[in-house]
Amino acid sequence: MDVKFAYTGIRVKDLEASVQFYTTVLGMHEVARFTQPATQGTVVILMRQGNDHQLELNYYPKGSRFDTPYAAGEELDHLGFETMDLDAVLAEAKKAGHPAVLEMRDPQHRWAYIRDPNGIWVEFFVPPS
Repeated sequence: MDVKFAYTGIRVKDLEASVQFYTTVLGMHEVARFTQPATQGTVVILMRQGNDHQLELNYYPKGSRFDTPYAAGEELDHLGFETMDLDAVLAEAKKAGHPAVLEMRDPQHRWAYIRDPNGIWVEFFVPPS
């Protein structure tokens, strides 16, 4: 499977307090913020100068199907892997018993999720060209 580990996504219950923590305490800086229509959630991408790995904060408001009861220890939202051939990766994952649980696209992006044996969501995405 030809993938590159790109980022870690965590679910947060207070987006602004989380941004404040990661930027002031850990010295990260916000590089992107957007609303994801497919999940009705807000996404904030953080990085630290000199590091390629990103931290993605995911906040799901009331009404989102992803707004589930929040319990400490369940903050990991998903792991993100970059690939140039999403179809091949999904076919390989399905053959291994891990079919896509969600596929999404917008005019510039395409991505999909599978679940690992523990139920953790693993995202595969094609970077924008």
